[in-house]
Amino acid sequence: MTTTDAMPDLPPPFVLADHPALDLLNTQMLVEGHKRDLLQNDAQAAQWLEQIGLGVATVVGDGRLLGELRALRDSIESLVTARRESRPADPATLNRFLLGAVPQLVWEQPGAPELDRFHQADVMTRQLSRLAYAAAELLAEGDFNLVRTCESADCSLMFYDRTKAHKRRWCSMALCGNRHKVAEFRKRRQGV
Repeated sequence: MTTTDAMPDLPPPFVLADHPALDLLNTQMLVEGHKRDLLQNDAQAAQWLEQIGLGVATVVGDGRLLGELRALRDSIESLVTARRESRPADPATLNRFLLGAVPQLVWEQPGAPELDRFHQADVMTRQLSRLAYAAAELLAEGDFNLVRTCESADCSLMFYDRTKAHKRRWCSMALCGNRHKVAEFRKRRQGV
């Protein structure tokens, strides 16, 4: 069950998935056994978009950015789940966001023009279409053997395993990996 109730002890969203679409999915995580939304307002949504490298958005505060980001996240989540389960799904919502990814020829400087896939006057549309495009590329071209969920029973974060040996198990060694190592160490000490 997802809730949007604000909780003072919620951490900021982690950026550790090695893919922006999976980082978006990770803006919801298990906190004390309940799935919580780490994005509660437009300011947090804009800060997260900046954190993942999609630029600074003007924050209006009317909830539109947060609502659109959540709609995109819900769409990506259902499509990633379907892809992982090798079943068909409806990409209509994601395709709506991809409409902002139509290439346009931009010729603002003397000399050669450039082809800009995300040339939109509206910064929010540009950011969301970039994120939707990254998700579409992952869904169509990504190796889903490398799309994983953290092995910790208390964690729901996902990641794209880009390690050389493709043996990554944890969302982060500093978070879940370290907790696992400490727990294993304690088990060995108690067994002695």
